[in-house]
Amino acid sequence: MSIPEAGTSPVDIDEAGRQLELAIHDARVAFDCIQLGDLDRAHTNVITARTAADAAENLLRAALGGGTHQPGEA
Repeated sequence: MSIPEAGTSPVDIDEAGRQLELAIHDARVAFDCIQLGDLDRAHTNVITARTAADAAENLLRAALGGGTHQPGEA
């Protein structure tokens, strides 16, 4: 997290972007693993992609003032 300036959110939006980049990478690796027939590794990468996407959503939600939510919540 970064140190907020006056009147700004205490959430580092750049971290949300980094988390989304990680999610994209892990999803691509999962896709490649499926194509290669390595379903166990694909499954692992799908889980890490989902985790990174959830982290990005929580950071953006916090920046918007909506708090955070747990995976599986509507």
